[in-house]
Amino acid sequence: MRRASPARLLAACLLAAALAEPASAQSAPEASNMRLVGSHDLQARSAYQPTIHRQGERWILYVGHHGGTEAEPRPLNPLTGQPEFNGTSILDVTDPARPIYLAHVPGEPGLDEDGGAQMVRVCDGRGLKNADPAAFYMLRTQGNAGHQIFDVSDPARPKLLARIPAGHTHKNWWECDTGIAYLVSGNQPPWRVRRMTQVFDLNDPAQPKHIRDFGLPGQQIKDGETPSQQHGEHGAIPTELHGGISTGPAGNRIYFGYGTNAGGIVQIVDRRKLIEGPAAPTDENLRAPELGRLVMSPLVGAHTAYPLPGMTIPDFARDAKGATRDMVMIVDEALKNECREEARQLVWFADITVESQPMVVSNFTVPEAAGSFCSRGGRFGSHSSNESMAPVFYGKLAFIAWFNAGVRALDIRNPYRPREVGFYIPAITERTAPRCVTADGQPRCKRAIQTNNVESDERGYVYIVDRANTGVHILEVTGEARGIAGLP
Repeated sequence: MRRASPARLLAACLLAAALAEPASAQSAPEASNMRLVGSHDLQARSAYQPTIHRQGERWILYVGHHGGTEAEPRPLNPLTGQPEFNGTSILDVTDPARPIYLAHVPGEPGLDEDGGAQMVRVCDGRGLKNADPAAFYMLRTQGNAGHQIFDVSDPARPKLLARIPAGHTHKNWWECDTGIAYLVSGNQPPWRVRRMTQVFDLNDPAQPKHIRDFGLPGQQIKDGETPSQQHGEHGAIPTELHGGISTGPAGNRIYFGYGTNAGGIVQIVDRRKLIEGPAAPTDENLRAPELGRLVMSPLVGAHTAYPLPGMTIPDFARDAKGATRDMVMIVDEALKNECREEARQLVWFADITVESQPMVVSNFTVPEAAGSFCSRGGRFGSHSSNESMAPVFYGKLAFIAWFNAGVRALDIRNPYRPREVGFYIPAITERTAPRCVTADGQPRCKRAIQTNNVESDERGYVYIVDRANTGVHILEVTGEARGIAGLP
């Protein structure tokens, strides 16, 4: 039987979505202890990472985008009147009820994760040793071609300063107080995974300095080997990197998450040893900074590893070992539509007080029956958490992007017993792109919210962005959730 062309399949999917029963659509928002403050459609571009940065008296939102789709590889930018490959949206959210779209910076040609500029971070120049202290700088991925650094002192007119060539990119981390960046790159050779870590000194944003490459032993190519050699003394190649979060010099730890929806690994690394250790990627040099490793079930991944050091567990107050525990929150990523072909992806809390022997002690998931989510269309399951460590929410509330179940607010004050205290699921719009599966040999498509990533700011606002082109929604917590955060 001849396979349908991608264009013909897409057309069939769009038709199926148009004919879908209205009952399957998320035509109205659903909420508990969270409310909508403002929104923007982001020019109907598929969104990944939101980053909010204070620039003087303004609050600027930077949103990284995946590449376009076959139906619309270059959406229209109304500011320029031109179709542009997806890149980075920049908005003024000083008044979160009235976001102002300032600029779209086109990214790399390509569809979905092969193009665009999905990851974005921003730092003040005053925290960087060799930068203009009055300036602001943006680090973003350039599709799978590398990384770019811009001067965004005027966020409406970004200026390109430097480019770092690399392979398959993803979720970077940039320490704004030291200038050290941990870039997810595909540096082949001497690596045989799509994603590993490249450590860079970006104190002079116009002159990036490479420090070293890092990953799990067995991911690098050894002398005399070729990239095609998949086995050897290490067995199968370890799961590729997804991203890392650093606690900087004070905490001296980096938490790397490997895997997406399978083969998850959380690696605890001594930051100083990573930066100052020998650069050659030998097994010995790669093992040296590692303090501990949590190997998860092969059924789940580790998209985000969010550190929660020094948590007080109230029920342990009278224990001989005390009530303080170091924790890490691990978020998996669901990949498949309508709960097909994979295990449920959710949130795990691991006690890492003894770093050499981490242990999962609790988990959280959204009950499928609470909204018949598997039948709504698109992905259902966790993806990512907010990553801000601002005091307003840190150690109290965590926000988890849950695709068609929107964003979920968790009370994490006792990570041994996390509980949901709020949620917000936006309504679909005419710009929400359909998500399809094959049923009985035919495409079945539905329009569903796909809350992809979430971040919070120091003021207490929560920003969620949609993978299915529905834009950004700016939220605030209410009721019990607001009381937990201590907000007026």
